[in-house]
Amino acid sequence: MESREWRVERNLFPLFTLHSLLSTKFMREKYNTQNFSRQTNVADVRKKQPPPAETNAETFYYKKQIDAHTLMTIVLLDGEEIEGTIEWYDIEALKINRQDAPNLLILKHNIKYMFKAEEK
Repeated sequence: MESREWRVERNLFPLFTLHSLLSTKFMREKYNTQNFSRQTNVADVRKKQPPPAETNAETFYYKKQIDAHTLMTIVLLDGEEIEGTIEWYDIEALKINRQDAPNLLILKHNIKYMFKAEEK
């Protein structure tokens, strides 16, 4: 009569043999047997993807300020400060609504920086 340990070992033996055969086949495919150097595969040599050209952070920020009607302070390149809310934006310009002054269309290349007026 067979012992329980022998049955367990006997049942694992074919799995172990199959595993070693598969790993040997894998090693033969990955390594060239002539000079033992690793073969390069197109899938192995993947180029790093470049970062996206646009993150849409600027668009998100403008939409958030427009929806909230946030009072903004815009500092121009010459140091002039303009206070108002952003009505709309474009690729090259912002339209600023002011309370006691005429509304302005400011080209973005003239803006040094901007911030919320409450943070002043």
